[in-house]
Amino acid sequence: MAFRRVVAVTAAACGLAGGSVLLSSVAIGKPQPLVSKAGGDAREVLSAPPPAASPPGLLLLPSPAASCPAAAGWLERSSNGCGYWDNNWDRREPAALINLKKKNEETGERELSSRLDHYKAKATRHIFLIRHSQYNLDGLGDKERTLTQLGREQAEFTGKRLASLGLKFDKIVHSSMTRASETTSIISKHLPGVKKVSTDLLCEGSPIEPNPPISHWKPEAVQYYEDGARIEAAFRNYIHRADVKQEEDSYEIFVCHANVIRYIVCRALQFPPEGWLRMSLNNGSITHLVIRPSGRVALRMLGDTGFMPPEKITRT
Repeated sequence: MAFRRVVAVTAAACGLAGGSVLLSSVAIGKPQPLVSKAGGDAREVLSAPPPAASPPGLLLLPSPAASCPAAAGWLERSSNGCGYWDNNWDRREPAALINLKKKNEETGERELSSRLDHYKAKATRHIFLIRHSQYNLDGLGDKERTLTQLGREQAEFTGKRLASLGLKFDKIVHSSMTRASETTSIISKHLPGVKKVSTDLLCEGSPIEPNPPISHWKPEAVQYYEDGARIEAAFRNYIHRADVKQEEDSYEIFVCHANVIRYIVCRALQFPPEGWLRMSLNNGSITHLVIRPSGRVALRMLGDTGFMPPEKITRT
């Protein structure tokens, strides 16, 4: 009996490394009648029964919904589902800023197009995320957690590297914590004339409960609650496409902390933010994000310390 089967495979990925994939197989084809000869009566079956088991070599895994953890209350999830890019991730997509229904009723397509152009960004933003240099871990409080001698050397290397890029940096925004402020002071010596801005939003903290969890670092739930909303606020405030009034590309430096940088990278690339702890950053490292006028985001560099001698590299 001739029977044609077409296997349709759907894959949906949720998570970074080790995400879950859903595969399904469907038999498609013209149903063939099955005739029973019992008792001399012919009985037609409208369709063939589904196969009892999946075809050889086809692995069925849990669905994305089963593996995606519940989001924190302050964190928005894309309505497009796992693995799809949300064009309006920064709430600056031109089409989302216009009342399309009203415009379609009152104006023609040409005027609507000109209105969209009015809201379109023109410039590219280059975001350089710098992790602070090595600091004194024995300090009882933030004021005592100053840079070590090696940490000061690391900051010098980072400052020289940034200066060697030959870019016109617009500003340096840094965490108000001591180790980030001291790192900024050393870096800024190599970038004279670039204004410095301090903010509490970029202070170190626990952005969101990591997945998978780790046994040696388990903050209290209240810490995620307090730090998570603040670090998310930092992301929304600083990471977005250029303002429509910005005519030229910009180059901005943010000196902060490993947890903050890793969370920002996950959010900017629309990766599950719970995966932030799967990355590791060296002290004084440079991470480079590019945000195009269209809202597309690219990661040019993650935790680069190749400009430092090997013996000067640390990750504390």
